[in-house]
Amino acid sequence: MSIGAEQVVYVVDDDQGMLDSTVWLLESVGLKALPFTSGRAFLDACDDSLNACVLLDVRMPGMGGLNVQEEMRNRGLDLPVIFVSGHADVPIVVRAFKAGAHDFIEKPYNEQLLLDSVQQALSSMDERRSGTNGHNQLQERLASLTPRERDVLVPLVQGYTNREIAEQLDISVKTVDLYRARVMKRMQAERLPDLVAMAIVAGLVDPLRLR
Repeated sequence: MSIGAEQVVYVVDDDQGMLDSTVWLLESVGLKALPFTSGRAFLDACDDSLNACVLLDVRMPGMGGLNVQEEMRNRGLDLPVIFVSGHADVPIVVRAFKAGAHDFIEKPYNEQLLLDSVQQALSSMDERRSGTNGHNQLQERLASLTPRERDVLVPLVQGYTNREIAEQLDISVKTVDLYRARVMKRMQAERLPDLVAMAIVAGLVDPLRLR
């Protein structure tokens, strides 16, 4: 069997303990994991002809994950990137998704969530090339929102707190909580980073104007 037929996951993390445990997790489900403790070492070894994706830590000494992602784009390395970070504040998440990240997972991560995201990334290559199906589904979900739910969605993905949204819309924080839960459910978003990504893809918000 040629290596091109294998499913490969590049794992880039300067924390050796986290690197080892992630590699073990991936190999336990039959995936080939290639570990790197620096962004530069990964970039030198990266081969985008493989059926592969990249698990990328955000904060690393020297070259951080967002810089690695940018350099991948500069070099034409078109592999799905999943960020794994203990620092998932909205500006970092937005920047990652704006540059084309597949997913953003917070540390300490749920093992099943990480494995599901990796499998989706590995199967997304064909979907990404074939087209528009995902975009149509996203538009249908947006169309299902009520006007009030959309009123909550936009400031939510812009980085405003529930209290700030409540003041903007002149409603209670409890009501914002309720709308937020309904928006997440209708949009089929498990986490806020998912919702941010959907809003950017749909053109609802300008990434450069987010907080």
